[in-house]
Amino acid sequence: VQLQASGGGLVQAGGSLRLACVVSGNAFSVATMGWYRQAPGKQRELVAVITGRSATASADSVKGRFTISRDNAKNTVELQMMSLKPEDTAIYYCIAVITDTHRETYTLWGQGTEVTVSS
Repeated sequence: VQLQASGGGLVQAGGSLRLACVVSGNAFSVATMGWYRQAPGKQRELVAVITGRSATASADSVKGRFTISRDNAKNTVELQMMSLKPEDTAIYYCIAVITDTHRETYTLWGQGTEVTVSS
């Protein structure tokens, strides 16, 4: 089972980007999914998460600007980012809590996708 993220890029301040992440492989179930980010020289931080029943939570710094959503049938999670700021520049990582076909549960991390916001 793997996570494949896409959608990063370079955007001007005030612009928008949509990140997407898909679970590939044979997962028995996918529970909470979400996004973390790590800016240069900073610790990795939570951006937003969404449960299997689509309850969401997000960091104060992105509230009102970023929206997380998921498609349970496709095992995908998306992050719609609007009104981007230079301080949103980071590598964004998707995560998913996976139960595999052996009934083992663990948190899986994607490979990261880079978002750069120019001022």
